[in-house]
Amino acid sequence: MIVPRYRIDASRITGAGKGLFLEEPVNAGRIITAPDTIDKTFRLDEVLARPDLMHASARWFEDRYTVSPDWPDECYINHSFEPSGLWHLGFVFATHDLPAGAEITVDYRHLLPPGQEEDFIDTATGERIVGLSWYESLMTTTRALAHVLDSASLTD
Repeated sequence: MIVPRYRIDASRITGAGKGLFLEEPVNAGRIITAPDTIDKTFRLDEVLARPDLMHASARWFEDRYTVSPDWPDECYINHSFEPSGLWHLGFVFATHDLPAGAEITVDYRHLLPPGQEEDFIDTATGERIVGLSWYESLMTTTRALAHVLDSASLTD
């Protein structure tokens, strides 16, 4: 589920195709996407046994992955090493105050299996995108989310 109003449009990232853009401002620390209609997770070995589904999978937690072959709009979130969104346990949080028109990106290293390399490189840096271990991903995103929330002025 994408929480703020949004649109799918041509990405500003070279070679990325389409991207997900905000239609309204979102404050730092607010949720941009939240999991919904997840009725099953798959072990990595189950995903690897179906190479046709690998492109539609995202690490959820530990050795568990979701698969979305129907390509919901959340799948138009592109990669960046300086993302506007923080992927944490299936949620995407705004890393800073985002204006309407901002393209939502996340660091794909948190969605990939450990050591798996994307078929493409990060166009801004030229660096390879390689999946992190579960521990490294969880520690990195937990610390990053705490930092965002510490600096955010969230109100209910």
